[in-house]
Amino acid sequence: MSGRGPAALVGVAVAATAAAYASPAVTSWQALRAGLLPGLAGIGRPDHVALTFDDGPDPASTPAFLTALEAAGTRATFFLLGSMLMTAPGLGRELVDAGHEVAVHGWEHRYTTFRAPRALYDDLARTRDLIAEVTGRAPVYFRPPYGVLSVGALSAARRLGLRPVLWTAWGRDWEERATPESVLATVGKDLTGGGTVLLHDSDCTSAPLAWRSALGALPALVDTCAGRGLRVGPLAEHFPTGAGGR
Repeated sequence: MSGRGPAALVGVAVAATAAAYASPAVTSWQALRAGLLPGLAGIGRPDHVALTFDDGPDPASTPAFLTALEAAGTRATFFLLGSMLMTAPGLGRELVDAGHEVAVHGWEHRYTTFRAPRALYDDLARTRDLIAEVTGRAPVYFRPPYGVLSVGALSAARRLGLRPVLWTAWGRDWEERATPESVLATVGKDLTGGGTVLLHDSDCTSAPLAWRSALGALPALVDTCAGRGLRVGPLAEHFPTGAGGR
């Protein structure tokens, strides 16, 4: 038995708790997670760029993305909110029918930090099950709202067989001042082979009509990747065989 007194033991406990809750902050830093946790960051095949969209499906905007992606000959991964899918199940089926991948973004757009483990598990399970029921496809991937992972969310995802994936580049397309040009320039700062791009096909958690900036940037983004010899597609095509599973 060590010679530590009660005060020292309390200090150790507090430090351990703080460290546990520090993990969400670490995973939210793009540069840090890319270096330390490349799989979580979404780093995959060096000749491929994973195109992902969050917050849908939204009847006011997602159909426009379906049209644009079809015109570009490109497929993507859509991280769905259960609450949005419940109100537009037909649109969820359209995503899959068009060849896109569907994944879990949670039931509502809420931070996972400091939520009870049971509540997080129920949230992800409810969303996973609804996606599978509506689309006929069991989702493989999970992205937490705001890209902030908690210990509870990681545990729930593991129990449910979901692989957490964040991103290496984003367009800040949720901002009121965003334009197609600003989105393309912002993505371009971190756009590399093997990366994962985050955009939004809904403004349900963004500035009104902010999704138009991402939609307007989409053709040029796909062309930019093609000009660099990079294929664009969903996460299902992004990870090397054996590395993209659970």
